Amino acid sequence: MIRLSMLAGALAVACAVPPALAQDSAELKEIREQIRRMKDDYESRIRALEGRLLETERRAQSAAAAPTATAAQPSSAPPSSARASSSANAFNPAISLILGGTYARLSQDPADYRIQGFIPSGGEVGPGSRNFNLGESELTLSASIDTRFMGQMTIAVGQENQVSVEEAFVRTTGLGRGVNVMAGRFLSGVGYLNGQHAHTWDFVDAPLAYQAFFGGQSRNDGVQVKWLAPTETFVELGGETGRGASFPGTGRNKNGLVSSSAFARIGGDIGDSASWRAGLSWMRDRPVDRSYGDVDPTGSTLTNSFSGTATTWIADAIFKWAPDGNATRQNLKLQGEYFRRRETGTLTYNASAQSQPSQQSIGSAFRSVQSGYYVQGVYQFMPDWRVGLRYDRLTSGTPSIAAIDDGVLTASDFLRLMSYNPTRQTAMVDWSPSEFSRLRFQAARDQSRPGVTDNQFFVQYIMSLGAHGGHAF
Repeated sequence: MIRLSMLAGALAVACAVPPALAQDSAELKEIREQIRRMKDDYESRIRALEGRLLETERRAQSAAAAPTATAAQPSSAPPSSARASSSANAFNPAISLILGGTYARLSQDPADYRIQGFIPSGGEVGPGSRNFNLGESELTLSASIDTRFMGQMTIAVGQENQVSVEEAFVRTTGLGRGVNVMAGRFLSGVGYLNGQHAHTWDFVDAPLAYQAFFGGQSRNDGVQVKWLAPTETFVELGGETGRGASFPGTGRNKNGLVSSSAFARIGGDIGDSASWRAGLSWMRDRPVDRSYGDVDPTGSTLTNSFSGTATTWIADAIFKWAPDGNATRQNLKLQGEYFRRRETGTLTYNASAQSQPSQQSIGSAFRSVQSGYYVQGVYQFMPDWRVGLRYDRLTSGTPSIAAIDDGVLTASDFLRLMSYNPTRQTAMVDWSPSEFSRLRFQAARDQSRPGVTDNQFFVQYIMSLGAHGGHAF
């Protein structure tokens, strides 16, 4: 109020300046400039407050929608009937549907796509098929079960009409002391991007590191425990254990710990306009007969397999900025993750020949250390419009294979594992007329294959129908 009074007073003084004083143009210019700056400052603050007010009103309306609908029941209905209807609605889950699709123009045949130097995961979808494609559509149902539990299921439908259960879990809601437990099938909490559904990504596809080290995304059938520290600084610790059927694991018919992981995160605010988060994750899997296809020096296809231990470390960091914390008009997001994996065990050459005495199958001690990272930035320069850049790089290293060291086989017998450092540069621009719709254009220069550059162009749409929960930081 005091500053508003000062502004009004300054305006009054400026209007009351007699003609005799008009000669002092320097002083008048200074007064006008001060008034202009004060006006611009208050207008920007008012716009920010109006944005927050609209968001608060929207949330309040959403929260009040269910009670309002209940209250609107005809008054002539018997009380018992009203109670029965209310009780029945209480068990109706929230339903959301994500519809997505792409158009892809690729300079190289996607059937030949591979990430050279890395054991194939089976999930290197790469750029996908050319022309129009139905993207992954997701149907999610979630609801509170009682005062202590909630449940959620996400069913995914791929472009080839494959239907899979992406997530299906129950989670505690009333343990207290910052502890939460989740059991079922869920996206692993390791890293930053892994726990997010594909429609929330800032680019059409997953970073190369996720495709090479996790086959896209790591999910687990098991149990996850998280603890949120009661501190002003965000501190979260968590751990998981389960079957480990997701790459780099294979799932095993045994009791005990097959796959284990742990993660720690810390974060906080920087003034009113910025925030950050950093994390470190560890995962250990014990694959058995994890098979993959390769090509021998004669061009014939064969199947190799790996059994042993795969240990993966991930370091991640993210920084977000928005003027005065209001991200509706302008904001910036920077993020990156670094992966490092060590695998030790036995690599079996031509494993499919084990049941065929006429062919030779060779088991060999195997060890590899591989790494990779991506960094990206996304900038919303005006309401509804964003631009983004991403850079991917992998380092395959040279694996240690005893059969090669002993002269039994040569490096050319393992063409898929020959050393290479894949890279990719990606740029995108997207338009989101609302929080429920997005249209994206993306161009990439992919060099995942030696001596081959794949120039890729995508158009993508993502549409959200029904209730949808807030996204993670």
